[in-house]
Amino acid sequence: MDAAIEAGADYLGLVFFAKSPRFVTPERAAELTQFIEGIGLVGLFVDAQDAFLDEVLGHVRLDLLQFHGSETPERLDAIRREFAVPVMKVIAVESAADLAQAEPFFDVADHLLFDAKPPQGAVLPGGNAASFDWTILAGYKAPLPWMLAGGLTPANVAEAIRISGAPAVDVSSGVESAPGIKDAAKIAAFIKAAKGS
Repeated sequence: MDAAIEAGADYLGLVFFAKSPRFVTPERAAELTQFIEGIGLVGLFVDAQDAFLDEVLGHVRLDLLQFHGSETPERLDAIRREFAVPVMKVIAVESAADLAQAEPFFDVADHLLFDAKPPQGAVLPGGNAASFDWTILAGYKAPLPWMLAGGLTPANVAEAIRISGAPAVDVSSGVESAPGIKDAAKIAAFIKAAKGS
Protein backbone atom coordinates (compact mmCIF):
# COMPACT_ATOMS: atom_id res chain seq x y z
CA MET A 1 0.00 0.00 0.00
CA ASP A 2 2.87 2.35 0.81
CA ALA A 3 4.44 1.62 -2.58
CA ALA A 4 1.18 2.41 -4.41
CA ILE A 5 0.72 5.67 -2.53
CA GLU A 6 4.34 6.68 -3.07
CA ALA A 7 4.09 5.94 -6.80
CA GLY A 8 0.98 8.09 -7.18
CA ALA A 9 -1.89 5.61 -7.39
CA ASP A 10 -5.35 7.17 -7.38
CA TYR A 11 -7.02 4.22 -5.65
CA LEU A 12 -6.08 1.30 -3.41
CA GLY A 13 -8.07 -1.92 -3.67
CA LEU A 14 -9.00 -4.29 -0.86
CA VAL A 15 -10.30 -7.74 -1.78
CA PHE A 16 -13.18 -9.03 0.34
CA PHE A 17 -13.61 -12.35 -1.48
CA ALA A 18 -12.51 -15.34 0.59
CA LYS A 19 -11.44 -17.51 -2.37
CA SER A 20 -8.89 -14.94 -3.54
CA PRO A 21 -5.21 -15.14 -2.51
CA ARG A 22 -5.56 -11.36 -2.00
CA PHE A 23 -8.40 -11.70 0.53
CA VAL A 24 -8.33 -9.48 3.61
CA THR A 25 -10.70 -9.66 6.54
CA PRO A 26 -12.59 -6.52 7.56
CA GLU A 27 -10.40 -6.33 10.66
CA ARG A 28 -7.16 -6.57 8.64
CA ALA A 29 -8.46 -3.97 6.18
CA ALA A 30 -9.08 -1.62 9.09
CA GLU A 31 -5.48 -2.09 10.29
CA LEU A 32 -4.05 -1.53 6.81
CA THR A 33 -6.03 1.64 6.15
CA GLN A 34 -6.11 3.33 9.55
CA PHE A 35 -3.49 5.94 8.65
CA ILE A 36 -4.32 6.31 4.96
CA GLU A 37 -5.60 9.64 3.69
CA GLY A 38 -5.94 11.37 0.36
CA ILE A 39 -6.38 8.25 -1.77
CA GLY A 40 -9.54 6.42 -2.80
CA LEU A 41 -10.24 3.08 -1.16
CA VAL A 42 -12.03 0.45 -3.22
CA GLY A 43 -13.57 -2.71 -1.82
CA LEU A 44 -13.88 -5.70 -4.15
CA PHE A 45 -16.89 -7.96 -3.55
CA VAL A 46 -18.42 -10.99 -5.24
CA ASP A 47 -22.17 -11.51 -4.70
CA ALA A 48 -21.88 -10.14 -1.16
CA GLN A 49 -24.89 -10.10 1.13
CA ASP A 50 -25.94 -6.94 2.98
CA ALA A 51 -24.75 -8.32 6.33
CA PHE A 52 -21.20 -8.75 5.00
CA LEU A 53 -21.19 -5.33 3.33
CA ASP A 54 -22.38 -3.84 6.62
CA GLU A 55 -19.61 -5.65 8.51
CA VAL A 56 -16.90 -4.42 6.14
CA LEU A 57 -18.17 -0.84 6.09
CA GLY A 58 -18.34 -0.92 9.87
CA HIS A 59 -14.57 -1.51 9.91
CA VAL A 60 -13.22 0.49 7.00
CA ARG A 61 -14.09 3.61 5.02
CA LEU A 62 -14.58 2.68 1.37
CA ASP A 63 -15.04 5.24 -1.39
CA LEU A 64 -16.16 2.74 -4.02
CA LEU A 65 -17.64 -0.76 -3.95
CA GLN A 66 -16.51 -2.92 -6.88
CA PHE A 67 -18.75 -5.88 -7.77
CA HIS A 68 -17.30 -8.85 -9.65
CA GLY A 69 -20.16 -11.33 -9.28
CA SER A 70 -23.53 -11.96 -10.87
CA GLU A 71 -25.09 -8.86 -9.32
CA THR A 72 -28.10 -7.57 -11.23
CA PRO A 73 -28.79 -3.88 -11.90
CA GLU A 74 -31.55 -4.08 -9.28
CA ARG A 75 -29.12 -5.45 -6.70
CA LEU A 76 -26.55 -2.73 -7.39
CA ASP A 77 -29.22 -0.06 -7.15
CA ALA A 78 -30.36 -1.47 -3.80
CA ILE A 79 -26.77 -1.55 -2.47
CA ARG A 80 -26.09 2.00 -3.57
CA ARG A 81 -29.27 3.22 -1.87
CA GLU A 82 -28.75 1.18 1.31
CA PHE A 83 -25.09 1.99 1.91
CA ALA A 84 -24.77 5.40 0.20
CA VAL A 85 -21.41 4.49 -1.33
CA PRO A 86 -20.69 4.69 -5.09
CA VAL A 87 -20.71 1.31 -6.87
CA MET A 88 -18.74 -0.13 -9.78
CA LYS A 89 -19.92 -3.07 -11.87
CA VAL A 90 -17.36 -5.31 -13.53
CA ILE A 91 -18.22 -6.47 -17.04
CA ALA A 92 -16.47 -9.61 -18.30
CA VAL A 93 -15.34 -9.15 -21.92
CA GLU A 94 -14.31 -11.64 -24.56
CA SER A 95 -15.88 -10.13 -27.68
CA ALA A 96 -17.41 -6.81 -28.74
CA ALA A 97 -20.89 -8.25 -28.10
CA ASP A 98 -20.07 -8.41 -24.38
CA LEU A 99 -20.04 -4.60 -24.12
CA ALA A 100 -23.84 -4.67 -24.33
CA GLN A 101 -23.87 -6.22 -20.84
CA ALA A 102 -22.89 -2.82 -19.47
CA GLU A 103 -26.00 -1.01 -20.69
CA PRO A 104 -28.43 -2.22 -17.98
CA PHE A 105 -26.03 -0.78 -15.39
CA PHE A 106 -25.78 2.72 -16.88
CA ASP A 107 -28.46 4.12 -14.57
CA VAL A 108 -27.53 2.25 -11.37
CA ALA A 109 -23.71 2.14 -11.30
CA ASP A 110 -21.29 5.01 -10.79
CA HIS A 111 -18.40 3.32 -12.63
CA LEU A 112 -17.82 0.38 -14.95
CA LEU A 113 -14.79 -1.86 -15.18
CA PHE A 114 -14.13 -4.00 -18.24
CA ASP A 115 -12.14 -7.11 -17.36
CA ALA A 116 -11.21 -10.24 -19.28
CA LYS A 117 -13.63 -13.15 -19.01
CA PRO A 118 -12.12 -15.67 -16.61
CA PRO A 119 -10.69 -18.82 -18.16
CA GLN A 120 -12.94 -21.88 -18.21
CA GLY A 121 -13.10 -23.42 -14.73
CA ALA A 122 -11.43 -20.45 -13.00
CA VAL A 123 -12.29 -19.99 -9.33
CA LEU A 124 -11.69 -16.24 -9.42
CA PRO A 125 -13.85 -13.78 -11.39
CA GLY A 126 -10.81 -11.51 -11.88
CA GLY A 127 -7.10 -11.42 -11.13
CA ASN A 128 -6.43 -14.25 -13.56
CA ALA A 129 -3.72 -12.39 -15.54
CA ALA A 130 -5.80 -12.79 -18.70
CA SER A 131 -6.38 -9.95 -21.16
CA PHE A 132 -8.76 -9.42 -24.07
CA ASP A 133 -8.62 -7.63 -27.40
CA TRP A 134 -8.30 -3.97 -26.39
CA THR A 135 -9.48 -2.75 -29.81
CA ILE A 136 -12.99 -3.78 -28.67
CA LEU A 137 -13.02 -0.68 -26.46
CA ALA A 138 -11.47 1.73 -28.96
CA GLY A 139 -13.83 4.69 -29.28
CA TYR A 140 -16.17 3.30 -26.61
CA LYS A 141 -18.47 5.91 -25.13
CA ALA A 142 -20.32 5.35 -21.88
CA PRO A 143 -22.44 7.77 -19.84
CA LEU A 144 -20.33 7.01 -16.76
CA PRO A 145 -16.62 6.62 -15.98
CA TRP A 146 -15.00 3.31 -16.90
CA MET A 147 -11.75 1.47 -16.31
CA LEU A 148 -9.81 -1.31 -18.03
CA ALA A 149 -8.48 -4.42 -16.29
CA GLY A 150 -7.26 -7.88 -17.23
CA GLY A 151 -3.70 -9.02 -17.81
CA LEU A 152 -2.23 -5.54 -17.44
CA THR A 153 1.46 -5.29 -16.54
CA PRO A 154 4.12 -2.57 -16.45
CA ALA A 155 5.18 -3.77 -19.92
CA ASN A 156 1.80 -3.50 -21.65
CA VAL A 157 -0.30 -0.94 -19.76
CA ALA A 158 0.74 2.07 -21.88
CA GLU A 159 -0.16 0.19 -25.07
CA ALA A 160 -3.44 -0.99 -23.53
CA ILE A 161 -4.40 2.60 -22.72
CA ARG A 162 -3.38 3.81 -26.19
CA ILE A 163 -5.37 1.11 -28.00
CA SER A 164 -8.47 1.03 -25.80
CA GLY A 165 -8.64 4.71 -24.90
CA ALA A 166 -9.21 3.70 -21.29
CA PRO A 167 -9.40 6.73 -19.00
CA ALA A 168 -8.26 4.59 -16.05
CA VAL A 169 -6.81 1.13 -15.37
CA ASP A 170 -7.01 -1.46 -12.61
CA VAL A 171 -4.23 -3.94 -11.84
CA SER A 172 -3.75 -6.81 -9.44
CA SER A 173 -1.81 -9.90 -10.55
CA GLY A 174 0.24 -7.81 -13.00
CA VAL A 175 2.16 -6.20 -10.12
CA GLU A 176 2.76 -9.35 -8.09
CA SER A 177 5.81 -11.54 -7.59
CA ALA A 178 3.49 -14.47 -6.70
CA PRO A 179 -0.30 -14.76 -6.30
CA GLY A 180 -1.34 -12.33 -3.59
CA ILE A 181 2.21 -10.97 -3.06
CA LYS A 182 2.58 -7.41 -4.36
CA ASP A 183 5.94 -6.22 -5.71
CA ALA A 184 6.82 -2.60 -4.91
CA ALA A 185 9.06 -2.18 -7.96
CA LYS A 186 6.36 -3.52 -10.29
CA ILE A 187 3.79 -1.21 -8.72
CA ALA A 188 6.03 1.81 -9.29
CA ALA A 189 6.80 0.76 -12.87
CA PHE A 190 3.12 0.13 -13.64
CA ILE A 191 1.96 3.52 -12.37
CA LYS A 192 4.77 5.31 -14.15
CA ALA A 193 3.86 3.58 -17.43
CA ALA A 194 0.13 4.13 -16.95
CA LYS A 195 0.55 7.83 -16.26
CA GLY A 196 3.07 8.25 -19.06
CA SER A 197 5.71 9.76 -16.79
